[in-house]
Amino acid sequence: MEKYFDCAATTPMTEAALGAFTKAAREFYGNTSSVHDVGTKAHSLLEHSRETLAGLLGVEASGLFFTSGGTESNWLGMEAMMSAGGGNHLILSAAEHSSIRRVVEKKEREGWSVTRVPLTDGGMVDLKSLEEAITAETVVVSVQLVNSDIGTIQPLNEIHSLCKRHNLLLHSDFVQAFGKIDVREAASFVDSFSLSAHKIGGPKGVGALYIRPSLSFEPIFPSVTHESGVRPGTVNTPGVASFIVAADSTLREDGILDLKTTFLKQLREDFEVVGDVRHQSVPIVGLLVKGVPGQWMVLEGSRHGYAFSTGSACQSGMDGTLPTLDAMGMTEEDSEVFIRISFHPSHTKEDVIHLADCLNQVVVDYSGEKVEMAGR
Repeated sequence: MEKYFDCAATTPMTEAALGAFTKAAREFYGNTSSVHDVGTKAHSLLEHSRETLAGLLGVEASGLFFTSGGTESNWLGMEAMMSAGGGNHLILSAAEHSSIRRVVEKKEREGWSVTRVPLTDGGMVDLKSLEEAITAETVVVSVQLVNSDIGTIQPLNEIHSLCKRHNLLLHSDFVQAFGKIDVREAASFVDSFSLSAHKIGGPKGVGALYIRPSLSFEPIFPSVTHESGVRPGTVNTPGVASFIVAADSTLREDGILDLKTTFLKQLREDFEVVGDVRHQSVPIVGLLVKGVPGQWMVLEGSRHGYAFSTGSACQSGMDGTLPTLDAMGMTEEDSEVFIRISFHPSHTKEDVIHLADCLNQVVVDYSGEKVEMAGR
């Protein structure tokens, strides 16, 4: 892990999560919907996992549904919110994850009206623009709690108050927030939120969706039996068990933000932090590298054994500006020199200093500058 700095994209499974997955796969292999003893045993583990996760989040277990990951959770959550309302207008931040944006684009093609609210130059949702966008037909507001590119924590308290005044439903993507900040307060007032296991040391292909139990909505799949009819398909019980163990053991790791501070202090002036650092108390940092393409930085970093990215993996390879930077009014040129670094609790001070030294040296080599590097 000492050279892997792309933890916002995915994380390695923890030993505890791996152990839980193996044990559950061997001993709880039954279909949770089967009525025989093997199925009942698996069902008991699934419900214990649901109760445990609900306890960690401070929500009702009856509102939690296990899914294949954050993307499916966002899709199902947004569809549920839209079915619960009476209008045909959606509001979302312009920096939402691609899974939210794709759902909304589909609804636009079906005739829904959509408003995309920009971010400020600090990376925060423009609350004035959000309120001005509300109409009599508005049904749902969707704002992610933590931005996956620059780590900005959005003011969901204020957004919720605004939604409550106008009787609107609020969905939030918690995927980058869960395990990095305490989400329990936000979980207590949003109408739905999404989680993903592989961002916190759990397995890929597992996630969760919460929908406030008092909310009446119509599932998009008719007559399905799994997860109270919210989604079809046999539940990945070993994956769920592994997810819960990862969640229970990785929440609120201490010291990781100190590593981020150390890393930033070690960088040359060629690096500029994107957004307002006062609202970025998570182990993610977005950087503009003056005069050096982000792709070059990633390739050269990889050549030296370091893994980081040019933004969300779900956006990589697509043309144009990065949605987060675009939402902030930044240019395509800014997107071209953008990189994202994301940290892990297993990193040490030496790890982040060596990464900073590597990045500094890449800039020096690219520019042809001859400078004695510190930190080695």
